[in-house]
Amino acid sequence: MRVVRRWLGFGGTLMATLFFCASLTPTLLPRTWVMQGVMGAVTGIIGYAFGATAGAFGRATLKYRITDRARRVAWRVLLAGCALLSALALGYSLGWQRDLRELMGMDTEITWFPPVILAVAVAGFALFLFIGRVIRLGGRKLIHWLDRFVPVPIAQATGIVIVTCVIGVLANDVLFSGFVNAMNDVSSVTNTTTAPGVAKPVSAKVSGGPGSLVPWETLGREGRSFTGTAVSRAELTAFSGSPATEPIRAYVGLEAAATPDQQAATAVRELERTGGFGRPVLAVLGTTGTGWVDQHLADSLEFMYNGDSAMVAMQYSYLPSWASFLVDRGKAARAGQALFDAVRARWERVPKGERPLLVVSGESLGSYELEGAFGDLRALTARADGALFVGPPDANPIWSEVTAGREPDSPVWRPVYERGRTVRFAQYPDDLRVPPGPWEHPRVVYLQNASDPVVWWSPRLLYKKPEWLTGPRGPDVNPQMNWFPLVTFWQVLVDMSVAQDVPEGHGHRYGANMADGWAAIAAPDGWAQTDTDRLHDLISGRPSP
Repeated sequence: MRVVRRWLGFGGTLMATLFFCASLTPTLLPRTWVMQGVMGAVTGIIGYAFGATAGAFGRATLKYRITDRARRVAWRVLLAGCALLSALALGYSLGWQRDLRELMGMDTEITWFPPVILAVAVAGFALFLFIGRVIRLGGRKLIHWLDRFVPVPIAQATGIVIVTCVIGVLANDVLFSGFVNAMNDVSSVTNTTTAPGVAKPVSAKVSGGPGSLVPWETLGREGRSFTGTAVSRAELTAFSGSPATEPIRAYVGLEAAATPDQQAATAVRELERTGGFGRPVLAVLGTTGTGWVDQHLADSLEFMYNGDSAMVAMQYSYLPSWASFLVDRGKAARAGQALFDAVRARWERVPKGERPLLVVSGESLGSYELEGAFGDLRALTARADGALFVGPPDANPIWSEVTAGREPDSPVWRPVYERGRTVRFAQYPDDLRVPPGPWEHPRVVYLQNASDPVVWWSPRLLYKKPEWLTGPRGPDVNPQMNWFPLVTFWQVLVDMSVAQDVPEGHGHRYGANMADGWAAIAAPDGWAQTDTDRLHDLISGRPSP
């Protein structure tokens, strides 16, 4: 008891336990016992910090006094209650995880070690607490030293400001910036490699192939994967039953030009070289941080048009999407605007009766990149012939505009905007038929799963219960999920790291539903629902990207 009281505060211990138990509750996606242990440590130390701060404030303002005997009794009651509450939460956590996995059609027989989870959480908590105590000790030493020269209140205020500034500089300019720089260095090296099974194309219709204005070596890893895996004419013919056309895929990597405008100009010249402006459909694709384009997104459109299609994309970063989202969002928006504006300007020079459908599409940060080219829905529908956005982040401006303006009786996870005349949201193909009524062209489709943390993570989770946890829940959101201040923010952030580790139709996995999205906005003449169903089945059987 004396050891506990020496190293822990009463309020901090109480809040740490409550936060730890809250971290065990279900969120959007299943997690492993190791991840749960780490999550428990982080949420526990956050709770401890708030509880300790509240306790210190209470002691300073209320100036209450408690006898030693009352203090001992209070601590015994607290520790017993915390132990009981933690044991109950750990016991229930296995059932919560199994329920969530069953909801997503996953195996419910999982490895889950409550005692080890607790041990990992306690060890991590102790490490974080030790670091905090070292910082506090340093602050006290600094204040004691300042007492020699200035009055105590000034010394205390100055010491707190100095320690806060040092921590801020260390966290942002040293740790975070150093981590981002290291990630950039690692990612830039990865960018020079080529994924297994990807070979330099022999088709002159794709970037990096014979006669290309963009050398194969400058495409980057994801650019090489994009152009080196275009659907073959044999596969296209087998699906359509008629002779196929060689598909066009234009791509410009970071190393091909110095600025986004120069990259975009190169992309337009590559489209001119390959005849992209003479195809029935031309898709401007947004990429994620590393330059990645979802293979299902590209393949679906090529199968739909039997290869008689053109696509263009460009890379704007080396960093993974989550890192690009934090530090490169402005760069993504500028790249999307530069590319679309350049393509649109050249497209306008084609005689009106001969212009291809000009559509845009992007997944995750790629959707943010292209939404940034327009700013609002009116501009999007005025300048593009259709849009397919997949797993859009909460920061997307058009997505936010439409979601905020939805009809009051429609849930945030499946909004209905202006009776579905222009924009529709879907998790399953049948959702695109709701609401019944006219759906005018140009059309905009958002594919978003109710359990996708990429869509729902937001800084507002720190202090505000989200709308997707009020009222009716999404079809794959655990009804036992609750919102806790601070905790849910951290839980959903962690969910993003496993968003691809679930079956299609859940998390950030959209797969064959992209075929239905393309069919809704840009189906070729003569295309029928049976064709969409066949394409959906074909894409669902292809390897996941």
